[in-house]
Amino acid sequence: MSPVMIPILALMIPIVAIVAGAVFKPWLAHKERQLELQSNMAAEKAAQYAAQTERLEQRVRVLERIVTDKGLPLADEIERLRDTPPLN
Repeated sequence: MSPVMIPILALMIPIVAIVAGAVFKPWLAHKERQLELQSNMAAEKAAQYAAQTERLEQRVRVLERIVTDKGLPLADEIERLRDTPPLN
């Protein structure tokens, strides 16, 4: 290796590191933003699923009450439930 090449390589190492850092930092920030948006979307979907699950559980409770309640005639209970507004 030529004696002139050693100082040139010594100067190239920090220059390459600075350029690589200038390219890598925006890319990393972009990836972090993507992950943040994906986690927000996942949290929103989880909240929607939780609300849907709660509505379904309420409906199942009503149906269980109809099936297990022997004190009221079934037809009267169904008619009364039809007259109530939806749980939404």
